[in-house]
Amino acid sequence: MTISRNILSPNILINGKFDPQPILASLPLLPGVYRFLDGKGEVLYVGKAKQLKKRVASYFQKTNISPRIRLMVTHIARIETTIARSEAEALLLENNLIKSLKPRYNILFRDDKSYPYIVLTGDRFPRLTYYRGALNRQHQYFGPYPNSYAAKESIQLLQRIFRIRTCENSVFNNRTRPCLLHQIHRCTAPCVKLVSAEDYQTDIHNAVLLLQGRHQEVEQTLRTAMELAAEKQHYEQAAAQRDQLRALHTVQQKQFVESTGGATDADIIALAQQDELACVNLVMVRGGRHLGDKSFFPEHAEDLQADEVMQAFIAQHYLNRSVPPLLVLEKECGDEILAQLLGEQAGHAVKISQALSGERKQWLDMAQRNALLALQQRKAQRGGQKLRLDKLRGLLDMPDLQRIECFDISHTMGEATQASCVVYENLDMRTSQYRRYNISGITAGDDYAAMRQVLTRRYQKLAEAGPKGDDANLIRPDLILIDGGLGQLHIAMEVMRELGLNELALVGVAKGEERKAGLEQLVFPDGIVRQLRSDDPALHLIQQIRDEAHRFAITGHRAKRGKARTASSLEEISGVGDKRRRSLLTRFGGLREVAQASVEQLSQVEGISKALAEKIYQQLH
Repeated sequence: MTISRNILSPNILINGKFDPQPILASLPLLPGVYRFLDGKGEVLYVGKAKQLKKRVASYFQKTNISPRIRLMVTHIARIETTIARSEAEALLLENNLIKSLKPRYNILFRDDKSYPYIVLTGDRFPRLTYYRGALNRQHQYFGPYPNSYAAKESIQLLQRIFRIRTCENSVFNNRTRPCLLHQIHRCTAPCVKLVSAEDYQTDIHNAVLLLQGRHQEVEQTLRTAMELAAEKQHYEQAAAQRDQLRALHTVQQKQFVESTGGATDADIIALAQQDELACVNLVMVRGGRHLGDKSFFPEHAEDLQADEVMQAFIAQHYLNRSVPPLLVLEKECGDEILAQLLGEQAGHAVKISQALSGERKQWLDMAQRNALLALQQRKAQRGGQKLRLDKLRGLLDMPDLQRIECFDISHTMGEATQASCVVYENLDMRTSQYRRYNISGITAGDDYAAMRQVLTRRYQKLAEAGPKGDDANLIRPDLILIDGGLGQLHIAMEVMRELGLNELALVGVAKGEERKAGLEQLVFPDGIVRQLRSDDPALHLIQQIRDEAHRFAITGHRAKRGKARTASSLEEISGVGDKRRRSLLTRFGGLREVAQASVEQLSQVEGISKALAEKIYQQLH
């Protein structure tokens, strides 16, 4: 994509105020993207236009613009534009810029996490598993699913019907007897050839049909096979297929809301707005089956019309992401360019349709109820968060407190030390801005040195950048919480003095007596130690942020420690050859289970002596 960029500068100031007229006179009647910037160079707003000249001029000529946009216009100090070849190209660039710059006056839908899929691998005996990430053409993918629970539950229910393997190849290739899943009738044990490749592929074929929504074909196939087996007096086979039919009916009743319109792939999008909050509920239907829903809460949507919120959601959510052939809305958003661009991206036609009656209307009614319920829950949650934040502002005498960053250190006897930084802003935890830091080059178990290293690495660039920066890592926090007592707080104070960031507020959070929740003590730089009442909302907010920092640190530490401990596989242990390795994996089911076994359990495996068991245990721990 070739785009010519045109930065219009310098801008004209008259009596200290921005004068847009010289710039408006030079703008072309061409499609493109415009950016409004303030005096510090921070991007206030990004927009697209079919004709740049008319669109940009409307901000300075109209009198009926919203209060939010009117306020934004007063802060404009510079305008930048980018000429695009088409309106569709401008739309794509606009949303890429919104996602990367996160302007304060644009409506923002924060959903950085990819959706989960169900995958059937391309192996000779395909594996059924849960997957999240980039797609590989060697495998078959079904979804996306709105959340991990919906995908994993579907896998469990499909196992009941078709008994497809879910084990890793490392386990599958080394088994000599069936595992527990076969014994509870969740796997046909292709690993030890208890099912033929042909019969297994039949189960795979039927599973694919079911995942595609062609359940009637699956039912007819199973019923025909059952009747044929009964005629040939193959009663065990007929009974197994009868059980499959029963499980299929159970799955249909428990998991899926079926479509009467065939194997439809569609997303149903509903919007609820109350006061200054908005909620978009996305219902996913794949193969005619309702897979679940997910709610989104946009930022900066206080005074926007419903169609504006819908257009922003569709553009931000689906660009550079898979999109079904049909999007069902309450009202058509009227953006044919958007539908065209989504279709070009997806490789198939995409229709944005209004739900007027019938099944689509029922879907939409369900999505609207979900959106309204989620919005009410969000309002209640935000009310509690606002109370907590207000109490903390009063406690610290910081009326403008918005952004809080909290640090924690996690290790096991000095092993695999990792630090975490979590961010609280605008009444919510900002998971996309969380960061983990691997700590190295210090004495094992030295929490002070670890804290010094993470704070220096976190705020070094902030100190070098000065008061502004467009990277999320360079945003200046209003308050820094340190999980620890006076010693850790002194380290933080030294780091801030060295970096020239003395103005940043610091508070230590020390665990109280017996490390019980509610007995925490707040340690301030002037040496004052204060213990709040256990029911104080300010303490609840501090506990929430501190606990999240601890959770984020310890999960990262455990993953790092586990990876380090299993980096040396069984093949690298002298005395453990192919036969003994296969015996270990067969007995325990996988390398992780071998690592969890005790010396006594290891020594019970054929060919493993007590001395070799101790050696394996030490190597894996």
